[in-house]
Amino acid sequence: MENKTERIIGAEAVVRSLLEEGADLAYGYPGGAIMPIYDELYKYQEKLHHVLTRHEQGAIHAAQGFARVTGKVGVALATSGPGATNLITGIADAQIDSTPLVCITGQVASHLLGTDAFQETDVISISAPVTKWNIQVTKSQDIPAAIAKAFYIAKSGRPGPVLIDITKDAQLGELDYSYEKCTAVRSYKPVPETDIEKVKEAAELINAAKKPFIVFGQGVILGEAEAELKALIEKSGIPSAWTVLGLSALPTEHPLNVGMVGMHGHYGPNKLTNECDLLIAIGMRFDDRVTGNLETYAKQAKVVHFDIDPAEIDKNVKTDVAVLGNSKDTLSKILPFIDEKSHDAWFDEFKKYRDIENEAVINPQLNPTKEGLTMGEVINQVNKETNGDAVVVSDVGQHQMFTVRYADFTTTRSNVTSGGLGTMGFALPAAIGAKMGAPEREVVTFIGDGGYQMTCQELGTILQTKAAVKIVVLNNEYLGMVRQWQQLFFDKRYASTTMINPDFIKLAEAYDIKARKVVKREELAEAVKEMIASDESYFLEVMIEKEDNVFPMVPTGASVSDVRLK
Repeated sequence: MENKTERIIGAEAVVRSLLEEGADLAYGYPGGAIMPIYDELYKYQEKLHHVLTRHEQGAIHAAQGFARVTGKVGVALATSGPGATNLITGIADAQIDSTPLVCITGQVASHLLGTDAFQETDVISISAPVTKWNIQVTKSQDIPAAIAKAFYIAKSGRPGPVLIDITKDAQLGELDYSYEKCTAVRSYKPVPETDIEKVKEAAELINAAKKPFIVFGQGVILGEAEAELKALIEKSGIPSAWTVLGLSALPTEHPLNVGMVGMHGHYGPNKLTNECDLLIAIGMRFDDRVTGNLETYAKQAKVVHFDIDPAEIDKNVKTDVAVLGNSKDTLSKILPFIDEKSHDAWFDEFKKYRDIENEAVINPQLNPTKEGLTMGEVINQVNKETNGDAVVVSDVGQHQMFTVRYADFTTTRSNVTSGGLGTMGFALPAAIGAKMGAPEREVVTFIGDGGYQMTCQELGTILQTKAAVKIVVLNNEYLGMVRQWQQLFFDKRYASTTMINPDFIKLAEAYDIKARKVVKREELAEAVKEMIASDESYFLEVMIEKEDNVFPMVPTGASVSDVRLK
């Protein structure tokens, strides 16, 4: 049966195609080359809500935050030229963190392409290295198929961002509109077939191991395999650690959750990576921040790698058995072959290291004897008020590592941060998107005083939308992470890391956001309680010990075994 068609312009086809894909929220900033689409958004505003951010980077990060908490495709819009190029940082961030986005940019009329017309940039060439797929549309009739393909590619397999660049004449030209969702693309196989023999081989290695160790990443969350991961861990009795983006796939208080791996991960997981006899990687990509020096990484262990992306197998770490496929499917398949076990003696090794870390690092953070406030105690105070149920959004820097180390999580899709790209300025707009994606949940964002000033104009988006985001700026008047490295490795030469900041309280109040500043420890608990109790957005500035460092730490280029406690 043929789809019915009707005669409309390309700009309306864009909006109707978005609606066909279930999009009801988009973030963006208008301009000349995308004005026809915005005119149609105005007509469809009851069905497709558009959020006007204060910068295109705010739009893309908000779309990321929305996608991360919902699992849906985030939508961002921008005009040509600077509007399109302002999206690139967020697109690159989404590409490396596997976040599904559809970005639509306006472009100059097709007869002007290549003439250096006003606000013309070759966004297709610019975005090609950081998108999963991109396309330039110059004919109105190609718009529906391009959008259908974009949504399919963005969400299927290993998710990622796509970009559609639409010339102004394509937006204004007429077409016979009909819509058909995309369900396949020739030569694109988003989910590789799982080899059951590889599943059995992996199970044999797991069952035979004396010191097995699981490291799980965001692939578990993207594959919606949290229940399967938990079942595997509990049946096998294997100690399990998470990457930064894997955090919240397993509750932080789960008895077999031994903490975080990586540069600022927990002491035991890093140390014992080089003592396990089997390393089981699930939905993670062996990033350099996790592995440290690859020449010394887990050389004593056999490696089983579960992943949806064949390109990740043997890319960084040589694998003994690779199990390809969606994590929900592969973990379901292996579970019947896994022996029910416990590894008490091996687990006790993690406990010993945890006790050492507690004494040297964690207790001094949570119960400090020095006068200045620590980031760990602020985050812990928020834990107490939210019971670990909040969506926690962090920016990039010292506070990010403190957040992923000390925040508690009970629910998946609750940790939103910029992992692979490390984009300062990510958190405030991402928190706005997260709150709109999960309006019933508390959303708390921890931001450093440096990253906050990169996108603090998005307070205007909060003013306009009334998004009830709770903002905590941890202010040490430094670019803290860079300063820590300067202290440890550059003889305390604090080159260009001292921050002279504005009055953040006045700034928040200028945007009609209730604000409070905490300087003393005795003020903290009551201030956090007031913030969480608020039904509206709230800004809390906490002055932090200026030279408080985040430990443990694996120095760049060092082995994970060389993790430092101070």
